[in-house]
Amino acid sequence: MSDVFTPEKRSAVMARVKGKNTTPELKVRKALTALGARYRLNRKDLPGTPDIVLPGRRLAILVHGCFWHGHDCPRGSRTPKANREYWIAKVARNIARDQRTAAELAAAGWRVETIWECELKDGAALSERLQRLLQQTPLTPRLLRSSPNWR
Repeated sequence: MSDVFTPEKRSAVMARVKGKNTTPELKVRKALTALGARYRLNRKDLPGTPDIVLPGRRLAILVHGCFWHGHDCPRGSRTPKANREYWIAKVARNIARDQRTAAELAAAGWRVETIWECELKDGAALSERLQRLLQQTPLTPRLLRSSPNWR
């Protein structure tokens, strides 16, 4: 099956796919703000530029779209019929990058939490999950200073 758009139109459509300030990210940020948490966005000095960072808690939150990051939910397991091989390879690269980013953050002393787009449908469950994350004890300052990427 061929693409329904011309290559120029397809390029324009794909260029409009946002990487920051997506609707799922905004929902998580709104829930964190309601819980009184303060956070930073897209810190470029950390591996993978995490979506949301709570530096005092050494917590990096990655908000993933199910389709783009290959989640095992119905939306994430869907593969487009057009250009199937490209999409399979694309999602596989995204999954590998996500695993590498999480490992690098953990090695640098950060707690890493992934929140999937499909998990945002239940606002109460999201709020409870975030509250539990905020209540967990971060690394002590002594342990932080011994971390190679302490800032």
